[in-house]
Amino acid sequence: MSNYHIKHLEEYFKVYRKSVREPENFWGEIAEEHFVWRKHWDKVLSWDFKKPEIKWYEGAKLNITENCIDRHLFTNGDKTAILFEPNDPNEAAEHISYKELYQRVNQFANVLKDNGISKGDRVCIYLPMIPELAISLLACARIGAIHSVVFAGFSATALSTRINDSECKMVITSDGSFRGAKTIDLKGIVDEALESTPCVESVLVAKRINSNVNMKEGRDQWLQALLDKASTECAPEIMDAEDPLFILYTSGSTGKPKGMVHTTGGYMVYTAYTFKNVFNYRHNDVYWCTADIGWITGHSYIVYGPLANGATTVMFEGVPNYPDYGRFWEIVEKHKITQFYTAPTAIRALAKENLDHVDRYDLSSLKVIGSVGEPINEEAWHWYNDNVGKKNSPLVDTWWQTETGGIMLSPIPYVTPTIPTYATLPLPGVQPCLMDEKGNEIEGKQVDGRLCIKYPWPSIARTIWGDHQRYKDTYFSAYENLYFTGDGALRDTVGYYRITGRVDDVIIVSGHNLGTAPIEDAINEHPAVAESAIVGFPHDVKGNALYGYVTLKESGEGRDHDNLRKEINQIITEHIGPIAKLDKIQFTSGLPKTRSGKIMRRILRKIACNEIDNLGDISTLLNPEVVEEIINTKK
Repeated sequence: MSNYHIKHLEEYFKVYRKSVREPENFWGEIAEEHFVWRKHWDKVLSWDFKKPEIKWYEGAKLNITENCIDRHLFTNGDKTAILFEPNDPNEAAEHISYKELYQRVNQFANVLKDNGISKGDRVCIYLPMIPELAISLLACARIGAIHSVVFAGFSATALSTRINDSECKMVITSDGSFRGAKTIDLKGIVDEALESTPCVESVLVAKRINSNVNMKEGRDQWLQALLDKASTECAPEIMDAEDPLFILYTSGSTGKPKGMVHTTGGYMVYTAYTFKNVFNYRHNDVYWCTADIGWITGHSYIVYGPLANGATTVMFEGVPNYPDYGRFWEIVEKHKITQFYTAPTAIRALAKENLDHVDRYDLSSLKVIGSVGEPINEEAWHWYNDNVGKKNSPLVDTWWQTETGGIMLSPIPYVTPTIPTYATLPLPGVQPCLMDEKGNEIEGKQVDGRLCIKYPWPSIARTIWGDHQRYKDTYFSAYENLYFTGDGALRDTVGYYRITGRVDDVIIVSGHNLGTAPIEDAINEHPAVAESAIVGFPHDVKGNALYGYVTLKESGEGRDHDNLRKEINQIITEHIGPIAKLDKIQFTSGLPKTRSGKIMRRILRKIACNEIDNLGDISTLLNPEVVEEIINTKK
């Protein structure tokens, strides 16, 4: 992929202008020059945001695994494709070459076929960060099955909801997982989830922690025994560019999670192109993204983007503080990592610890450091830039979403001058704009508004699985002919963008998008709870934490509040997972509401953030007196 790199700012503007002026020629040339297609497309793009309907590389035929694996075999077959770093630093790292990856993906693909999985079937993957996770994605893609990865920190209830929504025929899991000093019983969580999933016919179980697990006769099988018998040859299923590649669930501000559908051709082109440019990838680099493959960051920038470029991509099973807070930097030194991509949450947690944890390791191999998941605050930016990047590895503060499939706004290393907290400029092909609440575009510099995108890019999600109307309502109804991101942003005097956060009821906690509605639904199931409202408030490590205002029923008013708090968080853990637990719970006699009965979360948010001097006019509320009470009883 020789002419893939943007090498200086003047070239960026030249490339960007072309991408906006002639988007079809721009993306057509990139697709033509850098990928293997079984059949050329009839048309680069057709789109209509009113429907909304978007198609890239219409009529083209391909298999994404041929682009991620097969084509590298002749020139780089012995090169490490996946470098697995286990949770326990005393366990040896595993180097999986492209040749070995080819064989293991084919074996896994054959196991899937032998167990009744074929093109178009959905397969749920609930695995820890072990090689089988990446291999299972690629095995699904090899035979045209649609993978749906669920982060292995979600509860049984959250898992069964996602399995049922996309009617998965199979679940791939493991006996358990290591997480720091703990082990987690993943198989037990799956067993509980499958009590209410009639669509699941079979379960494949990888061995990781070697625990005794319950194996259900006729449904559950040990994975390794099946792989050992499987052939290392499996012809790739030839897919249409617009065939679904995967479904990935993201929190909705209302109701159940949204199963975002990403298709094959456009997603491949965009993730490969953005990986190459945002991380300044060169042939012998060792790239490490610390995300979990259960999130979009792992899909795009651990698996598909790096492998499409023939890169060495690191998979890390552990956590940043085990066995101590130097673990990340020990790995950077050990494997001579050249690109390091992590979340602000991790940076803030590490910044709280003694600098010796960083300084005792040699980080001189680093060329690029990156941030993902939420806007990075200035203090964390400087700590990361100064102590990890040593002020000479560019820090790429990337903005994008599950829905966008790939990075949308980001500095390009050694090209874009960086400013702390700014995602800077759009990548080629991305046309951002700022809108006001009345639907007018806000022109000029030094302005802020709601961030929208004017034109499709190849990796935009095509729909919400089984609910195209919801896709339209969520992303294309707020502003005519525009994709609405749900985020606010400001544009400065040079045209740089800074993301200011969500404008809807989704709160980013530790880089995870958490919809408030599902959490409130869980709390309200507690027999003592009448009503609840969740808001976010600033947190030194997580970025945001969750603050719950809970009104009790008469029967709950005499209950011990500390016990109630524990019970409420237990319910949240069971329904959603421990990532959604509330940091603070305040019991109230009521919640501030409009006369139409809508809870005024804006006021609750300001109280949680101690901004009580700026509540605005509350006299129009149905119950203004409750605001005063909430302020007075806040601890």
